Amino acid sequence: MDELLKLVKDNAKESPENLARLLGITATEVKARIADYEKSGVIQGYQAVIDEDRIDGAPVTAVIEVRLTAEREGGFNRTAERISRFPEVRSAFLMSGGFDLLLFVSGKTLNEVASFVSEKLATQCGVIGTATHFMLKAYKKNDVLMRGSDENERPKISA
Repeated sequence: MDELLKLVKDNAKESPENLARLLGITATEVKARIADYEKSGVIQGYQAVIDEDRIDGAPVTAVIEVRLTAEREGGFNRTAERISRFPEVRSAFLMSGGFDLLLFVSGKTLNEVASFVSEKLATQCGVIGTATHFMLKAYKKNDVLMRGSDENERPKISA
């Protein structure tokens, strides 16, 4: 991966001037390269990594494995793209192994996520099975360690 992309991935808020200094190029060149990456679709967007455990009303997140039937033309693509359009689906990945699709789904409550699975996901043409796992706590998210309080740290052993 290009060094500029690595730096932007680690901190998208870094100024072009600081990026330029780190890379030994001009800020104008940094801006042009970033604009090219955005235009070509290499950079799809920018997001903050939120520690949802620290906010009131945090959403419930589930990881859902989905087993699909391949379509004659298009394999899993059409079904996966259709499922990806649901607003509850935060991320979707084609996978190898026992399941074909891996979804990250969010809702306001456990029941809302369960309803999504039973009423929207399981009823989709091509879906032949699901396994739902509710996420309880995030330790690392998008390459960022979630900082817990010191009380969660491993206790020191004294002799």
